[in-house]
Amino acid sequence: MPTFTQIQLEAIAGALGDTSGGLTEGEVSALFEMASIPEPDAGLDTRQRLINAFADVQTTRNDRTHILAFICTAMQPARFAREPERFEAMRLNVNRALALAGLMVSEEGKLEAMRAASKLSDAAKRAREFRADLTYRDAHPEVMRFCQQELLADGYAPAVQEAVKGLAEKIRRRTGLNGDGADLVDHAFAGDPPLLAINALASEGQAGEQRGFAALLKGVFALFHDPADPEPRPHWHMTREDAEDLLSLVSLIHRRIDAASMPRVM
Repeated sequence: MPTFTQIQLEAIAGALGDTSGGLTEGEVSALFEMASIPEPDAGLDTRQRLINAFADVQTTRNDRTHILAFICTAMQPARFAREPERFEAMRLNVNRALALAGLMVSEEGKLEAMRAASKLSDAAKRAREFRADLTYRDAHPEVMRFCQQELLADGYAPAVQEAVKGLAEKIRRRTGLNGDGADLVDHAFAGDPPLLAINALASEGQAGEQRGFAALLKGVFALFHDPADPEPRPHWHMTREDAEDLLSLVSLIHRRIDAASMPRVM
């Protein structure tokens, strides 16, 4: 049986451990036991726990059997009887991750083979062109890492969504905060002084710029990454031009966060 590549493992773990409706820590621990996968050390977020556990068990056994068992168990529709919308959202995310491995989760929660060759060539071409355009735009390195054919298999929206999640990850890394979405922005950029300041806050104009930047971040999260809403976003057909413009905005936000100071210590 073939094994998953590291990028495929990361994509699968990201889909299962998504903070906006993915598996909880308790669910992950129970599923590790059911699939006979040793549980990694505590203290990691759900996505990283899954990546580490999947990589370790695949390397140890030189196959992906236990990872497939984990996915099958996690995606049993009976587990989502009280929240079927969560099942569909997770199935969509997981299928995006599995597509280039030639697999998909059916509506019955079963793993099935699919024809991946044409998607692979289309996604590879899309990734090359996308990466070239963003390089020309001098996109931030944190954005460039989402120009992966695995993410672009079904269009551009998944790459934008993952890049926006990357903004939240950066804020958490810089501040040590937990949380997500608007709450994370408020805790990081509000306050007197805030944890992160994009300027010297020496005048009302600069304070207004700080508030405007926080409002911009909240708007981006609300559009693409609202942790309170398990439904996949966005709801429009995203063209390459849309995606490039949006990722240019994400690049700008990354640079402002990179340059931000920390006026107070937590």
